[in-house]
Amino acid sequence: EAMVCVNEAGVPVPLRVTRLQAYEGLRLVDITEAMPGDIVIIAGMDDVAIGDTICTKENIRVLPRLRVDEPTVAMRFTINTSPLAGREGKNVQSRKIRDRLLKEALINVAIKIEEPDEKDSFIVKGRGEFQMAILIETMRRQGYEFAVSRPQVIYKEDKDGHLLEPMELLVIEVPEQYVGAVMEKLGSRKAEIVNMGTRDTGMSHLEFRIPARGLMGYRQQFLTDTNGNGIMNSVFDGYEPYKGDIPQRVQGSLVVHETGETCGYGLWNAQDRGALFVGPGVPVYEGMIVGESPKDEDIVVNVCKKKHITNTRASGSDDALKLTPPTILSLEQSLEFITDDELVEVTPKSIRMRKMILNKELRMKKASKNK
Repeated sequence: EAMVCVNEAGVPVPLRVTRLQAYEGLRLVDITEAMPGDIVIIAGMDDVAIGDTICTKENIRVLPRLRVDEPTVAMRFTINTSPLAGREGKNVQSRKIRDRLLKEALINVAIKIEEPDEKDSFIVKGRGEFQMAILIETMRRQGYEFAVSRPQVIYKEDKDGHLLEPMELLVIEVPEQYVGAVMEKLGSRKAEIVNMGTRDTGMSHLEFRIPARGLMGYRQQFLTDTNGNGIMNSVFDGYEPYKGDIPQRVQGSLVVHETGETCGYGLWNAQDRGALFVGPGVPVYEGMIVGESPKDEDIVVNVCKKKHITNTRASGSDDALKLTPPTILSLEQSLEFITDDELVEVTPKSIRMRKMILNKELRMKKASKNK
């Protein structure tokens, strides 16, 4: 029978169904007809979007169109350009990354893909950095290797030209003793409390309206502040006028001085400069981030430095070097940690952080230019 697909513009596009399938238990079976309420899989169409109506050519009745929430967060996906590129992933070309992202946009209604003028890069828009982290983790498990930028919220403008930003309705349940710490941290992130109560179980129930950018990086802080005893959920709650500046990470990064492999002596010297993210025997390259600096500026460290061997022995000087165990960051923690001039390098085996500009001299030139 002749079918049509009515698109967003209301234009009926001819459609030839080559295969009709439905679920029988957990497996798909071919069928010849479907009844009202059945969920079916149709083969034979390429250009279809959420909300389109598929019907017969003789009886075109368009259903009310579904609207999906607009994306609120954007990230830039690029090919991996680090010195360690191509060693751990099998899907490293921009063509393969592009195809995979477009496939995701086809099956995931909340994801949108844009291709900017910049070569080998893609703008991926979605509903929050947590959804982005799930996409990144899925892709690395499928053998993809790429780099991603820091998540950025998507702003809008009203008809008068005022800047609008996405808001979230945040619902939190925590034991009473942690309420103070939660309120203090969320207050600095421009959150406004809209409801507060106590459950029969003794848990405190808190509801906030918070800018989406204020929620970025808070999940890890929340787990720390509540010793893992809290529950938090958030849902998109519209756009509102810009709420003002929110303090971001003030600490700098410990950046690698040269390409090589970390060794105990180099790390022992570097651990006095800040908290380390890597242990000994890890391949590193110039411009890679291996720790957090306590100062508000980056510090270049030589973690590949080996101890100069002499035949002189002295009491105490040859004792085993005591290294502080490194803090290994997860993917979500890495995305929260990086700043605007840094990237997360994602491979099937590793998650590394790096500066966009690896060379120290070029970084300093760019920084002085920006000033």
